[in-house]
Amino acid sequence: MPSVYIETSIVSHATARPSDDPVVHVLQTQARLWWDTQRGDFDLYTSQTVLDEAALGDASAAADRLRLLQDLDLVPMNDEVRRIAGELLARSLMPQKAAVDALHVAAAAVAGVDYLLTQNCRHIANAYVMPRVYAMLEELGVSRPLICTPAEFLEDPEDDEESDS
Repeated sequence: MPSVYIETSIVSHATARPSDDPVVHVLQTQARLWWDTQRGDFDLYTSQTVLDEAALGDASAAADRLRLLQDLDLVPMNDEVRRIAGELLARSLMPQKAAVDALHVAAAAVAGVDYLLTQNCRHIANAYVMPRVYAMLEELGVSRPLICTPAEFLEDPEDDEESDS
């Protein structure tokens, strides 16, 4: 099966109380729908960094997030991950304040997963940043996980045969 690295924003949105903010509500709905309908199609991975982030904040909410993550395999957070994350920051592909986001990208790349699933479109799933991140990962000789959001999995183009006619 294809493999997916689950980044913190996925479990945060999937477990949060429904938001009154319509944009956040859509993200929550997409994360929950992906988790409920798609996760069984993939080998799921996360990292200690995600577990650490998920454990922060309200104890009850943290427990909900950690419950979703409890059966996922952990990718290593080793020197190679830290080196690649450092390169992402040193090359200004991500700002210093996004050091944890750089760790997510580096961990997914070093682990060789097929997808990095995120709803962080500011620093990770950003169309301006991704091509340069992919080029750097290729230059460094590590895999390039496809960085995507749950929304990109929720509609199968093969189900829409009328659009082809």
